[in-house]
Amino acid sequence: MRLFAAPAHSAVPAVKWPGRFSREDPAVEPDSSLGEATRAALTHSQIIDLTTTGRRTGQPRRIEIFLHHDDDQLFITGMPRADRTRDWIYNIEADPHVVIHLKASVVIDVPATARVVTNIDERRPFIEAAAKRWRRTDVSDMLRHSPLIVLTVDDSDDQH
Repeated sequence: MRLFAAPAHSAVPAVKWPGRFSREDPAVEPDSSLGEATRAALTHSQIIDLTTTGRRTGQPRRIEIFLHHDDDQLFITGMPRADRTRDWIYNIEADPHVVIHLKASVVIDVPATARVVTNIDERRPFIEAAAKRWRRTDVSDMLRHSPLIVLTVDDSDDQH
């Protein structure tokens, strides 16, 4: 699977940032091409913000979450919760187009496509990598109950 792919959607019109985080954040205009610094930043696991599109409202929804980079793959998972599915997972199932907001070594908005991973065999290497990074021993619980998405960065400069 490739980390970078051509964009499958158009950018959302930019709106002035209100200076706070909320569940209803303004639309963002992701960068349409990735520079060397952005590509390098995407090769490190880090805390990011992730914007999805609300499945019922169609409004941008922004959360802070940990982005994993392992074996040339970008993915997001979370703590196991058997009692519910996260809203951001439902949003991605309805619309897989997301924006990764890098905010550490590089501050930039990067468009991506997310795919929810439910197959246990496909989930295992991602969940095991996250469990190792977080020093967790409940891999079997994480396999069954942790959210998991794999991200492909939309990069219009990538050649096929």
